[in-house]
Amino acid sequence: MAEGLLKQVLVEANKSDCNVSSAGLAALVGHKADPSACQLMMKRGIDISGHRACQLNTEMIRKTDLILVMELSQKNAIIENQQSARGKVYRLGEWGGFEIADPYQQDFAAFERSFVLIEQGLSQWMEKL
Repeated sequence: MAEGLLKQVLVEANKSDCNVSSAGLAALVGHKADPSACQLMMKRGIDISGHRACQLNTEMIRKTDLILVMELSQKNAIIENQQSARGKVYRLGEWGGFEIADPYQQDFAAFERSFVLIEQGLSQWMEKL
């Protein structure tokens, strides 16, 4: 959801030259986005049905300028495994001091709660970018 929303926000801000992609620390590689996430995003005019999960790797970390994660534990795990990530890994809720729970295998309301926090975090990041 964060990837789809960030892409839309960047286009709206005329910053479409940025490359946005998502990857997980324990991704179910090749799996589609959760149907609840797809439904929620379609309500906002964003189609994420083509998304396929991939695993974060050293090459991705090396090539990227900014890595946004949902939780502090994810940030710490990335830095611990790849010291070169230090200084470019932040929580999506960094500026608001909040974390975003993974709604995987939860009800639709959990996806809605995560989406609201993703939206809030991206709004705060757009002020910094």
